[in-house]
Amino acid sequence: MAIKIFIDQGHNPTGYPNAGASWYGQEEQDITFDVGIMLAEMLRQDDRFEVRLSRPTKDTVLGTSNATSLIQRVNAANSWPANYFISIHANASTNTAVNGTEVYVYRLNTQANWLAQQVLEGIVETVGTKNNGVRARPGLYVLKSTDMPAILVEMAYMSNPSDAEKLRNDRYSFALGIYLGIMRYFGFA
Repeated sequence: MAIKIFIDQGHNPTGYPNAGASWYGQEEQDITFDVGIMLAEMLRQDDRFEVRLSRPTKDTVLGTSNATSLIQRVNAANSWPANYFISIHANASTNTAVNGTEVYVYRLNTQANWLAQQVLEGIVETVGTKNNGVRARPGLYVLKSTDMPAILVEMAYMSNPSDAEKLRNDRYSFALGIYLGIMRYFGFA
């Protein structure tokens, strides 16, 4: 049986509800879309995995509001049913000095936590971002409403000039870092 991984590319295209952050001429949903597609391609090379994407095409729109966008992502993963849920995001802060990678889970000391730790270390090692740790965020809908271990990856800060440069020019390395984390979590690497 293949391990079923649902990759949620956070946010909808520009002009729709739940479109995400915008900094330095970059749109969060473009970054998350690209990284998700690359990650899916890597996983699909290995028949131990089966992969589905929340946004298989760049113009895929989920929901008609922030709430229904999140509900559709969770429902797609739950009804499959996926074994793991990975939501990909780029962070932002009004303080442009804040930088680095963090991964959110519903609760610490869980399978999601161990997966999050491996993914975090994979990104930090591959891309060279700062390790901001794994953090519990039980209020996040996609973490509390999924029926499987779920993580939300904040790859780097779009609002930080150095991180923004990495998000613009090295999206492949972010996908590779997540992939390496997944492989290590399962003991495949």
